[in-house]
Amino acid sequence: MPNTLAYLVLAAWPLMTIVIFRRLDIGRAVIWSLLLAYLFLPPPPAVFDFPLMPPLSKETLPSISAFLVVLAMRGRDLQIFPRSTVARILMAIFVLSPLATVLTNGEPVSYGAVGLPGLRLIEAAALMVNQAMLLMPFVLARSFLTGEDDHRDLLIALVATGLVYSVLMLIEVRLSPQLNIWIYGYFQHVFDQMVRFGGFRPIVFLYHGLWVAFFALMVVAAAAALFRESASKNKGYLMVGTAYLWAVLVLCKSVASIAYSLVLVPLILFGSKMLQFRVAALLAFLAIAYPVLKGNGLIPTDFLLSQAASIDPDRAASLEFRFHNEDILMDRAYEKPVFGWGSWGRNHILDPVSGQILTVTDGRWVITIGVFGWVGFFAEFALLAWPLYILAARSFNLRDPRVLSPWLGPLSLILAFNLFDLLPNATITTLTWLMSGALLGYLEGEGLRSRCRKAALQSVM
Repeated sequence: MPNTLAYLVLAAWPLMTIVIFRRLDIGRAVIWSLLLAYLFLPPPPAVFDFPLMPPLSKETLPSISAFLVVLAMRGRDLQIFPRSTVARILMAIFVLSPLATVLTNGEPVSYGAVGLPGLRLIEAAALMVNQAMLLMPFVLARSFLTGEDDHRDLLIALVATGLVYSVLMLIEVRLSPQLNIWIYGYFQHVFDQMVRFGGFRPIVFLYHGLWVAFFALMVVAAAAALFRESASKNKGYLMVGTAYLWAVLVLCKSVASIAYSLVLVPLILFGSKMLQFRVAALLAFLAIAYPVLKGNGLIPTDFLLSQAASIDPDRAASLEFRFHNEDILMDRAYEKPVFGWGSWGRNHILDPVSGQILTVTDGRWVITIGVFGWVGFFAEFALLAWPLYILAARSFNLRDPRVLSPWLGPLSLILAFNLFDLLPNATITTLTWLMSGALLGYLEGEGLRSRCRKAALQSVM
């Protein structure tokens, strides 16, 4: 169980948010308030679970704190809805579709001697509030991370916090994952899953070692982007930093994140902007298309299992377990395909005697389809990916790529790999929404228009 310190730190975060916003300009305050909370606040089960409200955790409490502070300080500049009609529609569906989910799940679900109750309208309100809180980082970034300097600040913040976090990660690689126990009094997951390849992988204060590994991947990508665009006097430091951070990523012992880095980092270092945008859009398309392909038997699962077995038999067994559960959960989801089964574990299969959940949800896609149906899945994934599609479409008509911010490509790729990682894992975080909102804010804001005007003037002169 979480100790008193865990709840005190969580409860004090709104005050820390106020301090951050009073000391930094608005864009940097948004970045640092959400990033520090994601990395250092205690993870669930340290939550405040008040009646008739969604749980307030390290994911939702910092978002609502930052949103309310911005509303009080800069409410006139806060734009809730994007200019894009498509993005507005997807936001509305994302927030409002739980109402349809609840209305279509009023009946109880029975499994032999055990069962789950039907959903009530009060649950619809809680679910919609939770969806709105998840969108807050997207809205804040869309409003205040709209310029080239804001994107550079985001990458710098990732590298700076990554360097600090790497020390904590190396401590856990050496001593085993203990920091959350030492500081907050509990272990947040299953310890056996932190043992890999004859050693430990770190978890620090995140939800799972896979989340730490993916954060390390984001940091390596950010360092590589800063290295590519840096002045000559800083290149040496950034090159060493990128190499060091990649070594830390390897020590996280996540095969997927290491494999991603072998594609992501070269694309950032050597790929053109146009190539980066198109690869990002392709990965986002695959993330959205995967459930359809999987349901029609078009994913080469046998080939993937054989390749995993050639690396590590244990990883192949884990992958096979995931595929098996995906099939069971998709069959379950097809019973309510449009709006899903809703909350309380109704999307799972339960033991008819003990009531224990028998299925395991790993990928975010299968979780979302099971809970909110295909409507909820498409709203979430398409909204996150929308800026990537806009960039890819513009890349075909853009005559001079130099009018675009040099940070758009790296941020697009980081977001796209995050979306792709939602197929095997559920690594959607505050940072995912933050990056998507920042990209959309640039595309709809003054950042792009000012660079286009500058480029046009230079061409005339």
